[in-house]
Amino acid sequence: MSRIREESPGEPLAVEATGLVKRFGATRAVDGIDLAIRRGTIFGLLGPNGAGKTTTIRVLATLLRPDGGHARVLGHDVVREAAAVRAKISLTGQFASVDEDLNGRENLVLIGRLQGFAWRDAKRRAEELLEAFDLADAAARPVRAYSGGMRRRLDIAASLVVTPELLILDEPTTGLDPRSRSHVWEIVRSIAAAGTTVLLTTQYLEEADRLADRLAVIDHGRVIAEGTSHDLKAAVGGSMLHVRLRDGARTPEASAILGRVLGHEVHAGSDPATLAASVHDDAVVGDALAALSRAGIGIAEATLGRPTLDEVFFALTGHPAEESEREEVA
Repeated sequence: MSRIREESPGEPLAVEATGLVKRFGATRAVDGIDLAIRRGTIFGLLGPNGAGKTTTIRVLATLLRPDGGHARVLGHDVVREAAAVRAKISLTGQFASVDEDLNGRENLVLIGRLQGFAWRDAKRRAEELLEAFDLADAAARPVRAYSGGMRRRLDIAASLVVTPELLILDEPTTGLDPRSRSHVWEIVRSIAAAGTTVLLTTQYLEEADRLADRLAVIDHGRVIAEGTSHDLKAAVGGSMLHVRLRDGARTPEASAILGRVLGHEVHAGSDPATLAASVHDDAVVGDALAALSRAGIGIAEATLGRPTLDEVFFALTGHPAEESEREEVA
């Protein structure tokens, strides 16, 4: 496993996990995960569906009891001091937890009252959050009439009625359109800037690249790499050759040629006519392109550059980030 850590001795940690294990029957959904998350940062758990991300955060949030290892959240053991952990964290899952029959304002006031706020204080906090999350104009509308992005913003706002020391977001932008996703990203950054530690899970490489100060790549219940986005890209090493063919039907033939000349596995790019391959010696790029030309394979475009986070994930796991090889049990 690639591990890149830079914590200073004695540095306060929001999350400490050592050898964390969670089983469901014969399935080890979490298989010996170690984590060290600094306070006041955005930390991303990156991996495909079924990698073990959701199970990991459910253990950290005290919703599941670990079968092995140890974890402390904000200084409290997740098993022996579960109530203390719950008092300091907030968890927003993959699906909206607000009441669709109430409007946005009523949802937030209700949560405030359940948290022990007086009516006046609950209403004041609701208005603050509606304004901060750009929902003031929709405050009196039933939540059932909200768009997906609006519901997600309201869901996150509900998690902040009482400002937590640690906010856990489980795939916060799944199913959102690009504009709504960008809006949620801005909200997450502002939450972290105000001092709350954010732990988020995502299967979107761009999201991890844009948001996380540090991230851990999880696959099959294990952390296979950890560090900053830049660190992980550098750890893979070399350059990436991207080739766009004139004829997408010849992609399999071109892939075989590139793999033979470059000596590395070639994988599909963003569309059927695009290929990408790792290059550890830039001098062989000319040989690879010449081999395609001799085979009569037309090249529309060829570029050489640093690997993207998508390509880092492929290099580490052997499959794309969106590929799911198993279903996560929890």
